[in-house]
Amino acid sequence: MNNKVSIKDIARIANVSVATVSNVINQTGRVSANTINKVNKIIQEQQFVPSASARNLKNKNSHLIAVVVPFLEKGILQDNPFYWELVRGVENGARNHEVQVILLGTNEDEDFSFVKQRDLDGLIVVGTFGHSSALQKVMEMGVPCVFLDSYLSSPDLYQVNLDDEAGGYLGTKHLIGLGHKTIAALTGKLEEGGVNYFRYQGYLRALQECGISSDPELVIEEFSSIQGGYQAAQKIGSSKSRISAVFAFSDVSAMGLIRGLHDIGLSVPTDLSVIGFDDIFYTQFMIPSLTTIRQDVLSKGQTAVNMLLDQINGTVSSTRNVTIPVSLTVRQSTIPYSKKV
Repeated sequence: MNNKVSIKDIARIANVSVATVSNVINQTGRVSANTINKVNKIIQEQQFVPSASARNLKNKNSHLIAVVVPFLEKGILQDNPFYWELVRGVENGARNHEVQVILLGTNEDEDFSFVKQRDLDGLIVVGTFGHSSALQKVMEMGVPCVFLDSYLSSPDLYQVNLDDEAGGYLGTKHLIGLGHKTIAALTGKLEEGGVNYFRYQGYLRALQECGISSDPELVIEEFSSIQGGYQAAQKIGSSKSRISAVFAFSDVSAMGLIRGLHDIGLSVPTDLSVIGFDDIFYTQFMIPSLTTIRQDVLSKGQTAVNMLLDQINGTVSSTRNVTIPVSLTVRQSTIPYSKKV
């Protein structure tokens, strides 16, 4: 196969215009039957596969969208299976519309010029803030956009969020119900308006409701990653508080934490109960399997891409803000509190 054959080459060989070849490919316009047969024969002989740009000369769409995750540390995208599952949900929703999906991690200096360079039809932006420069830059691009896990105040923006506060509450109530009172929160970065902030508010509400005083020393803000969870194990193991349970605000943090606790001689759940957040695919295969707050990541991605495609296609949607519910999945990593002698 000659991968360098272009639509212009097909037009030259057939002795017709590029527009005529485009009409044959897209089955549009007025083209005689003889010309259609001739162009299709040449396309077959040359093993030509029309590019997205050739297929869309009429509507100018690239059929390419991006999932953008701002302000991530280097390596976090490939290290966090949550984003793999999210993109899978987006891709599942986009596939029937012949739309391709790319995943991009950006830093604070990103100018978002890639939107025009790649002629993107739209963006799904994960985890930005109302005060961030990323939001302003994205809005200046003037492309259809959906924001995930961002809690933006403008009612005009399309958003898909999780009931994070309810998740923080459910997880903490589960541990309290097992008799735990000294519960550490492995939060990741706490910034007002972010997902961790709302999960923390749910954690505080559950403690207050049960008459348990919150203790700032029990809040550990290691980065939400396997490495961050592993490092948190050292702090928990050396804590003067008699911690009996840990609520990790992401499953990847819980995974690293459990391994870190093992390496310092502490067993889960015998010495500490651990609960995570997200219910990514791997948690049910851990030893012990992980109790966690479940969110439907695939549904979140599919909902976001459907909202984005509606914008791209000019469909007016009555719903611009969707909240995905959460639930508790109980497995082996949490057990009733047992006072150590």
